[in-house]
Amino acid sequence: MHVLRDALIEFLREDIGKGDITCEILPNVKVKAEIICKEKAIVAGIKEVCILFELMKCKVKNLVKDGSLVNSNTSIIIVEGNAKVILSIERTALNILMRMSGIATETKHLVNEVKKINQNVRITCTRKTSPGFRIFDKKAVEVGGGESHRIRLDEMVLIKDNHLAIINSINEAVTKAKEIHHSRSMIEIEVENLEEAIEAIDAGVNIIMLDNLTAKQVRFVVNALKKNGLRNKVKIEVSGGITHKNIKRYASVDVDMISIGSITHSVKSVDMSLEIIKT
Repeated sequence: MHVLRDALIEFLREDIGKGDITCEILPNVKVKAEIICKEKAIVAGIKEVCILFELMKCKVKNLVKDGSLVNSNTSIIIVEGNAKVILSIERTALNILMRMSGIATETKHLVNEVKKINQNVRITCTRKTSPGFRIFDKKAVEVGGGESHRIRLDEMVLIKDNHLAIINSINEAVTKAKEIHHSRSMIEIEVENLEEAIEAIDAGVNIIMLDNLTAKQVRFVVNALKKNGLRNKVKIEVSGGITHKNIKRYASVDVDMISIGSITHSVKSVDMSLEIIKT
């Protein structure tokens, strides 16, 4: 909780600076305001924004919960407090809600699409998040029914192309990771073809990432692994170039995870506003 509170306070410092000089024209009066979601969306960030207002001594009531599907022009939060304080917090609160709801809405759409094809496949996000906003981005993905991949670099070994450009051997890279971390960390490695996938499995990785392969190429690799009795030895993740247009094709293959960076790095925020309703 302290990490969340510290992040929220830092957001306010970033926006308010030495003080909202426009709000100096306002009298010290209590007002009531509502936050309105102006389009159909999966709402996320309710908990975070309620804490934000409470930190600034406002009374706040959430009218919906995180993960709720709301229609356009739905009131989602009521807040009461000093007019100057509420208006000083307004933009920070809306930024959090709009971005998190955008991520949750996009994630939910993708999850629903793949579940029509494959009930077992999971949608995961990446570390392609907005700096300083990662815990919020990752939470929003989870609200939308997706999962986090890694939040930080210390959570799992993920050997990518740039690591292999230096070590130049899948087996050597995996062996070194095992020697250093023993069984404390999962090991995943990025591969580009069947030969690399087999080498990685033989080296003892937990997960292989088929990166930037077409759905047809992924199917070829997965089927070949099955024929060689290797499929059940690893989890398979696909990543790179996956969009609304082709995600069903990837979901139709026997993979465990589909990771999509765009749900956090290219999200469209949900339109919301804060309106004073009582003075």
